[in-house]
Amino acid sequence: MTLHNRTVRQDIRELGALLGDVLKQQASRGDFETVEELRTAAIDYRDGELDSRQPLHGTLEGLSPDEQSVVARAFTTYFELINLAEERERVRALREGSQEGTLEDSLETAAEELAADDLEATDVESVLDDVLIEPTFTAHPTEARRKTVKSKLREVANHIETLDERHLTDKERGHVERDIDAEVTSLWQTPQVRNRRPEPEDEARNVQWYLENTLYDVVGEIYDELEDALDGEFGEVDVPKLFEFRSWAGSDRDGNPFVTPEVTETTLERQRRVVLERYRQDLKELSGVLSQDGSRLDVGREFERSLALSREQLPGVAAEAEDRYPDEPYRQKLRLMRERLDRVGDVRPGGYEDVEELQEDLEVIAQSLRDNNADVVAEAHVDPLARRVDTFGFALAALDLRDHQENHTEAVAETLDRQGIDYQNLSEDERIEVLTDAILQAEPIIDLEDPTGLSDTAQRVCERFDRLADWHREFGVQTIDTYCISMTEEPSHVLEVLFLADQADVVELPGHCGLDIVPLLETESALSGAREIMGTLFENEAYSQAIEARGGLQEIMLGYSDSNKENGFLAANWSLYKNQRRLAEICDDHDVTMRLFHGRGGSISRGGGPMNDALLSLPNSTITGQVKFTEQGEAISEKYGNPRIAERNIEQMLNAQIRSRHRAIETPDEDINEEWIDAMDQMAAAAREEYLDLLETEGFVSYFEQATPITVIEDLNMGSRPASRSGERNVEDLRAIPWVFSWTQSRCILPGWYALGTGISAYLDDGGDIETLQEMYEQWPFFRTRLDNAALALGRTDMEIAHEYADLAHTELREQFFPRITDEYERTIELVTDITGRGSPIERDWLRESLERRNPYVDPLNLLQTHLLAQTHRTDTEERTLRLTVKGIAAGMKNTG
Repeated sequence: MTLHNRTVRQDIRELGALLGDVLKQQASRGDFETVEELRTAAIDYRDGELDSRQPLHGTLEGLSPDEQSVVARAFTTYFELINLAEERERVRALREGSQEGTLEDSLETAAEELAADDLEATDVESVLDDVLIEPTFTAHPTEARRKTVKSKLREVANHIETLDERHLTDKERGHVERDIDAEVTSLWQTPQVRNRRPEPEDEARNVQWYLENTLYDVVGEIYDELEDALDGEFGEVDVPKLFEFRSWAGSDRDGNPFVTPEVTETTLERQRRVVLERYRQDLKELSGVLSQDGSRLDVGREFERSLALSREQLPGVAAEAEDRYPDEPYRQKLRLMRERLDRVGDVRPGGYEDVEELQEDLEVIAQSLRDNNADVVAEAHVDPLARRVDTFGFALAALDLRDHQENHTEAVAETLDRQGIDYQNLSEDERIEVLTDAILQAEPIIDLEDPTGLSDTAQRVCERFDRLADWHREFGVQTIDTYCISMTEEPSHVLEVLFLADQADVVELPGHCGLDIVPLLETESALSGAREIMGTLFENEAYSQAIEARGGLQEIMLGYSDSNKENGFLAANWSLYKNQRRLAEICDDHDVTMRLFHGRGGSISRGGGPMNDALLSLPNSTITGQVKFTEQGEAISEKYGNPRIAERNIEQMLNAQIRSRHRAIETPDEDINEEWIDAMDQMAAAAREEYLDLLETEGFVSYFEQATPITVIEDLNMGSRPASRSGERNVEDLRAIPWVFSWTQSRCILPGWYALGTGISAYLDDGGDIETLQEMYEQWPFFRTRLDNAALALGRTDMEIAHEYADLAHTELREQFFPRITDEYERTIELVTDITGRGSPIERDWLRESLERRNPYVDPLNLLQTHLLAQTHRTDTEERTLRLTVKGIAAGMKNTG
């Protein structure tokens, strides 16, 4: 059976040729020949047919500003099209693997592993009851493409899918090819660079697009696949809710002054409107299916009762429905359900009070169908909608609030000062005592609505909590029920949020707590002090009541990005691993269920890498079944832009979490060889020392500024949030995203591997042996995953191109730092390949082929970027071209920050 009509080589060849034709039409033949000259010279150098890149430099130096702009646009557009071709190839591999039953990490393999351990259906249900996966979309600014550009590229992708998967006549094929030509032409004529920063509402709409247009449609299919896989091994298994989606877009205030309460409320309203309309469309389609004759079947007492209740609520609509659908009870019910959806949040009575009422209506229809031997109708049409409602609720994606702890402290200090309490000058123990007593006191202490005498920061915090109470009443507690505290360092930082929520009537202990309060532990001091922070909270009279009101669950967020920037790749990962185990012990000691929230970025240095590998490498003691993680920037588009790839990503997450939870139940505390732990301690300590020594060496910040395009990246209109916390030029103050993005652009992906080689060498020099490290790699998922991730960063690093950027720095700085970085790179490459037993850092053949295919086309953009960076004065055209090279390199590397 042939599933596809095309190959990736054909797609790349035809898209490249089409772009060449568009370039000749829209620019000139001379521009086309210039691009071809650069392309062939880059390929010839990579193939060894040229001794140097001087021909590329010579061509670039002779270009006018307008010609530079055309070159940057041509290579950027090429990568955007080639990314579509590779996405299509990935879909081909998924479809063929599914057809042949050869996909790894599938739901079938998860079911087979459970069956191999002789589990019964009830055991499987027990595992599934623990599992809840919560991908959380953030607005962190790492998506380099404009929304308009993404929309056009998605249209091209849809046309390629049509050519690949459908049998077309010559005329039909000609029409599709014409449409692709039209889209690429339009893409060429569309500005690639934003002329303004996106606003928080833009970022929220961007996240919403993936939820509405991709994930909403694949949810039912995922559950169908899992139920089929489990039925094949265990018979009928009751599958509970296993995942939901959350978002920070429109609600993450940390470092972003543009996220106001008005933005958050607009986001809540829009998301509710969008998801209700999707439900309404589904009910309309369901009405076309459920045309059963009521005179020929017994719909059952429960259905009749439900229909009668709906008629009482909406008598006018009920009469209309009876008149339109006589003897068609299901259609009558569905018409009333659509009306109830229309009235959610409306002043008119009769709307659904909460999502549970909609779920009950769907359940009563499904059961009635099953009682009438129409199980297949319920399974095909009602159950998928019920799964969507269970997943998306009336929120589409629940929002998390987030802000920096300093802002809460300032607000609490100022509001309590008005009551004669000098909170600012209290010790930590005294702060805890004051906050605890205030929370447990029945009457409020402060007036959140009174801004008199408060700073702007304190006013904003108080208004947010005051509005939170309104949002709970209007949209439901579940729509915005999590509050994350950045840079948590003390127990009082958590109690301050509980206090403010209590003053807003969002909390009323002991019975009600409307928030999961989530400390974000991201510094070394916070992680090392986790036992004191969390232990103090769990033993606190007020906070323990809040935990109990939230079902005994404590969510704790770990910051991968800042931890890496502070400690380096190896030390940060080892610290996070050890502290996850420590947090699990603390929660277990206090009989609290822990949900870890992994603050991962898209890049390796920010916790990125294959999600299923990451989940499987977590310590068993931390795997309670519930897990949460951030999805950011270009990773959202890559994972969720295509429905089949989105489905595959969720499938792999479920596979990993089901298997991990089962293993954790079987072996709650894995027995890790003490020799391995000692080796990691030694390697991490040496790596951290080397990393910090590099960053703290005088002149390094200047080198970083001169040898990467950080100054350009800071001015890009990528996100609504500023690139730096205070605007100062130092590594500590710089946000992790532009830090990583800058090194990625210069092809020296230092944050993903630097000091790993030094750490390994320190262990070997002190009597350790390579065989032990090889054993660790083979048998310990944590160590294997970290080395594989570092290998990905090493494989994407190109020190020859990095040298071009180093040449931009002052001579003394270049000679001081670049040889040191190069030595560490070569040391790390040698040691990682020795341990893994591979000839090159990258294991996957398809990734090596992709890099080999891309590198010659990225090179001209890198060289053009260095040429423009070297100029002390740039025209407006050259400034736009420089920003465009950043977009193009990001597309070519398929990675930003």
